[in-house]
Amino acid sequence: MVRLVSDGRDPMWVTMTTRTLASLHRAIRDDIDTLVTRRPVPGAGLPQVDPFLFLNHHGPQTYPPGNGGLPFGPHPHRGFETVTFILEGSLAHHDTGGGESIVEEGGVQWMTAGSGLTHAELSPESFKREGGPLEILQLWVNLPARLKMTTPAYTPVTAAEIPAVDMAPGVRMLPVSGTEGAPIESLTGVMLATVEMAAGSSATLPAPAGRNVFFYTVRGAARIGDDAVPEHTLAKLTDGDGIDVASEDGCLLLFGHADPIGEPMVAHGPFVMNTREEIVQAIRDHQAGKF
Repeated sequence: MVRLVSDGRDPMWVTMTTRTLASLHRAIRDDIDTLVTRRPVPGAGLPQVDPFLFLNHHGPQTYPPGNGGLPFGPHPHRGFETVTFILEGSLAHHDTGGGESIVEEGGVQWMTAGSGLTHAELSPESFKREGGPLEILQLWVNLPARLKMTTPAYTPVTAAEIPAVDMAPGVRMLPVSGTEGAPIESLTGVMLATVEMAAGSSATLPAPAGRNVFFYTVRGAARIGDDAVPEHTLAKLTDGDGIDVASEDGCLLLFGHADPIGEPMVAHGPFVMNTREEIVQAIRDHQAGKF
């Protein structure tokens, strides 16, 4: 593919490489209590999409009035970040670093666990009382060794703070980080967004060469070039500069890209570090109340 680009002085024609499908990874159903849960990564043959470690897709489902809400009471994290997209419903957060908020539909919670936080993610009292639809995505993003022990932080983002970018007719990107105007400045330059595609639409999504791409069909099916990507499926892609995406019936994508970290990784439950010794220390620090 050849495109006309400009460096601000003279326009030039350059060759751009389109990414293609390498493999498909269907999300595995793994419900948590009454919460419908699907997980495309980690899975068989795909331990991670460095630095994207883990995705839980909760819902969609409808809770009745008088429900018990989400089951995620206080629990610790160290060594990575969590990015939570509230597609429907609402989510209350509070942590030992002082972060506290309720984020409503369309918003995002970005938490840097860094050196250690204990947090809870629960349904607000109004949701437990009244019920309603719920759909949430939580993505874990690894941190390199130099940032594993960075100061913890929490940022709630409302739907109104996320810009809408028209990529093509019927294709709208809602970037959370990694692009101009996005509300979050990632520590590692991670780009994350949702992409809404109307029926019969198509676009080329930017994905700079050398970066790993996260591409998951939350709702509906997509096509990458000539290859179909069914609903609830993660697509692993070849390298290149962009992704030609289309959708016959419309879809919602979780889309992102980042530089791979390429370091040793040791994960134990809610801790993700570089060595076993660091995991042992994380457990000791949590037990000692240092988070």
